Amino acid sequence: MNHELRDGWREQPHPRRLAEQHPHRAEILRRHDEAIERHLPVYADPVSGFSVFTAEFLASRGHCCESGCRHCPFVD
Repeated sequence: MNHELRDGWREQPHPRRLAEQHPHRAEILRRHDEAIERHLPVYADPVSGFSVFTAEFLASRGHCCESGCRHCPFVD
């Protein structure tokens, strides 16, 4: 299990988990940033409505849970 934080983990989700071309990328990143500013562990995905963990919350856990999280700070 990888316990090291990847470069840019706060600002950028993993490219395999949120493509640069994703039609809702700007809104997703806006919601992610807002949740971090408000110290919330999750935000609502603008398409599905599902709760998505923020990078800050995931980093605070100290390890990757290998669940495919969009903002996983540990995935290379």
